[in-house]
Amino acid sequence: MVEPLPQTPEGVELRHLRAFVAVAEELNFGRAAQRLYVTQPALSRTIRSLEKLVGCDLFHRNTRSVGLTPAGTALLDRTRDVLADLDSALTAARAAGGELSARMDRLWNPVEETFNGDLAPMRSAFELMHAEFPMPEGVTLEPVNTGGVPGIQLVPTDDTESTAIYVHGGGFMMGSAYGYRGMAGAVAQAGHTRVLVPEYRLAPEHPFPAALDDVLTAYRWLLAHGRQPEQIALVGDSTGGMLVLAMLARARDAGLPMPSATVLICPAVDFYAPEDDPPADVEQHMRFQNAYLAGRPATDPEANPMCADLTGLPPTLVQSSEFDGLGRNTHRLVARLRTAEVAVRHDSFAVDGHCFQIYWSFHPEAAEAVQQIGDFLQKPSPATS
Repeated sequence: MVEPLPQTPEGVELRHLRAFVAVAEELNFGRAAQRLYVTQPALSRTIRSLEKLVGCDLFHRNTRSVGLTPAGTALLDRTRDVLADLDSALTAARAAGGELSARMDRLWNPVEETFNGDLAPMRSAFELMHAEFPMPEGVTLEPVNTGGVPGIQLVPTDDTESTAIYVHGGGFMMGSAYGYRGMAGAVAQAGHTRVLVPEYRLAPEHPFPAALDDVLTAYRWLLAHGRQPEQIALVGDSTGGMLVLAMLARARDAGLPMPSATVLICPAVDFYAPEDDPPADVEQHMRFQNAYLAGRPATDPEANPMCADLTGLPPTLVQSSEFDGLGRNTHRLVARLRTAEVAVRHDSFAVDGHCFQIYWSFHPEAAEAVQQIGDFLQKPSPATS
């Protein structure tokens, strides 16, 4: 039986507990420091301070490894629960006050206000919004050219031999590799993997299949330059999720090996046909769709994964928002993947916002979603709910 202390030792702060959990989970002071955005010496001082306050060693340390002591093991699960409860309470308080939603709206509204106007201001507003998002500390950016398709690579400090191709959203008409450096960098850090963002061509100047061709070219390039299929994953947000699925189906039909995993972030797989129920913003929706399809039917299986054969695809994580109008077909997509015997995990978040994950730098649930993406990329999990 563990004898409880009469009260928490004075001086123990949240920073002590968060530092302890980071080191306990990483079992590496360097990685834990990077995760917490502090220097390694500062983290070591925080852990020594906590051990002094608790009155015992929490870690075994030597020049080669870090491990938990029995006292550290006893503290870890309880501390996780405390921090989880605190984060939930703070999230609820912020949501109740509207702070998070208001900040998201301030970033997104200038983009939405351009939707009924010319293409150039719309693209500029989209880039300006993404310029507000930081790149994680410790992640470096490198230019790359993948078989004629330019792009960027985000490389974390603890780079591995794996690479995730990140296919950005933007309704096929907006977005850029450089613009998405913040989101792609967050995935790189969370997944301890390189992230390649191809600069695929945009509609209406380059309609279907230009973007799809570019993503497939990037995938072929990785296979031809030393990456094994099990070292590659595909990640796509919004319409980028549609491009990922369409590319995988085309790669499979061409006899190419499948990657290790797929992540679909609020996938916008909802081409609209006249017989369907119209989406909320049908006029703007059709603008994006028509620019991309350029006369092809919305039911073309080469362009629309909801009409394609999805068998043989890799384990897939689907993340969605419960209040996302563009995600109206997410449950249908998940059902189709399961019917095709694809291992699917679907996580739905009670967040108001399409592709809320881009707000990872200040939104707790967005940060948690990105971390789950990173965990999945390291070890694709079997199907759940």
